[in-house]
Amino acid sequence: MSKEKEQISAIEKAPDEEIKEIYSESDSMGSEIRENFDDDQDPIEKIGHNEIVEVTTPVLITWHDGKSTLCADFRALRSYTKSDRYPIPRIPHSLEKLEKAKYITKMDFMKCLHPNGVKTSSMKSLKRICLMGIYEYNRMPVGIKNVPAHFQRMMEIIFQEEILEGWMVLYIDDIIIYSEKWDDHVQYIDRIISKSKPINLKISLNCTFGQQELLALGHKVSGLSLALNQNQVAGLIQNPVPKNIKEMKSFLGFSSCYRTPIKYFSHTASSLYKLCQKNVVF
Repeated sequence: MSKEKEQISAIEKAPDEEIKEIYSESDSMGSEIRENFDDDQDPIEKIGHNEIVEVTTPVLITWHDGKSTLCADFRALRSYTKSDRYPIPRIPHSLEKLEKAKYITKMDFMKCLHPNGVKTSSMKSLKRICLMGIYEYNRMPVGIKNVPAHFQRMMEIIFQEEILEGWMVLYIDDIIIYSEKWDDHVQYIDRIISKSKPINLKISLNCTFGQQELLALGHKVSGLSLALNQNQVAGLIQNPVPKNIKEMKSFLGFSSCYRTPIKYFSHTASSLYKLCQKNVVF
């Protein structure tokens, strides 16, 4: 994807609406952030000291493989952002397509948002503060409310032909290729790689090729069965009991990914959904 790729409006708000202070002190501005800072320079640039700015704090996310990504905490901006309603596929429906597949490949893309520029009107709210100074994002960062919807739309446009042919599942930055014949499978992988290279979509090294069973989208999948990823289930069980509406919505959002294997999910969870309604005492 070229540097002149589409510019995105990260924040859409009423012209007379002022964003409240979104900076908060963080204990995470230590050695770990400094160590990861140099790897995150592509989408940001340092700004001067004479400008009064709205800033947010850095957040270090550690993934299951031990690697870390330096992001920023943009949660306070969500209430000011007009929602992009582009549909994100439901995971159970996507995985149902793998029925009868003998070969499955999982691919994902790295730093796939950075090639997308940010509109000047949004840059004011996309500043990050840390011990090294104040930095401004000039490329789309992780953590913005509409990033998943934007990227899903972009990827579906790029891989529209492959999706319609019925051998690929696309979920934001994850691609699952499935087939019954090995020769077809190799050709499908080659098509994805060939299409990704000219537009600078970089494929992560964390890929799995030509397996009969693998972990994808939070599930253990094969052409014969669909099972839960027990590591994620264990993590969900160990989480604290939700104490407010925000925590309950987060819990229900995650657990709803397992509607298919959990019988009578809607009936069982109905009382929890009622707690999220207006004028209901939590």
